[in-house]
Amino acid sequence: MVRFRSALYSLGLLVLTPIFALIALFIFPLSAVTRNAVIAWWSRLMFAWLKITCGLSFKVEGAENIPHGPAMIMCKHQSAWETMALQLIFPPQVWVLKRELLKIPFFGWGLAATSPIAIDRGQRAQAQRQLMEQGRDRLNKGLWIVIFPEGTRIKPGERGQYKQGGARLAKDLDVPIVPVAMNSGEFWPKNSFCKWPGEITVRIGKPILPEGKNSLALINEVEGWIEGEMAQITGRGPCYQKPE
Repeated sequence: MVRFRSALYSLGLLVLTPIFALIALFIFPLSAVTRNAVIAWWSRLMFAWLKITCGLSFKVEGAENIPHGPAMIMCKHQSAWETMALQLIFPPQVWVLKRELLKIPFFGWGLAATSPIAIDRGQRAQAQRQLMEQGRDRLNKGLWIVIFPEGTRIKPGERGQYKQGGARLAKDLDVPIVPVAMNSGEFWPKNSFCKWPGEITVRIGKPILPEGKNSLALINEVEGWIEGEMAQITGRGPCYQKPE
């Protein structure tokens, strides 16, 4: 039954994504914030379809911690789920991502319309300059910045290496970091076709200010909060397997 319901969800994804990809091409002349608001409707519709077909929903704890001004989101990354969910929970935002993702047919077109900061990870010095220049540009346009500090999706119950690049960027741009923990991988595992029914928990922490901290101290504070919350919400989903 899970595979059948997941197939129905995938069918909706295949139908809706090309439509929004074409919409993305037509709205490129609009402002970045407007483009983000339009593309976010793809996520809204896919989330509604996800709940109907797979019985998967979510709850947000700590929404009162979301600041009114521009900020950077540092989020646990376990699944493809959060790439959609963050668009519904937070103000219009851009992601720091691999440039190669923009080359994916249809999906990459819609992604490009959100004005992401697409970097070449093989060119570290150039990527850091690009982060600074484009990060400041996106903030000035009223967009938030999303960074997955571990750099890739991590299996539930495991911890990756938290990289300092996002913390350095937050210091240079003088914006607070909003830490986010979630257990999405326990319901929608990495590279999995199946999506399991249940309720994903998203926890949002109070903004962490960069003032007076070096990048190492800043990322350590982010890691401490996220992993502390992960210890509390891990193990609630059907796909959780305790690491050996």
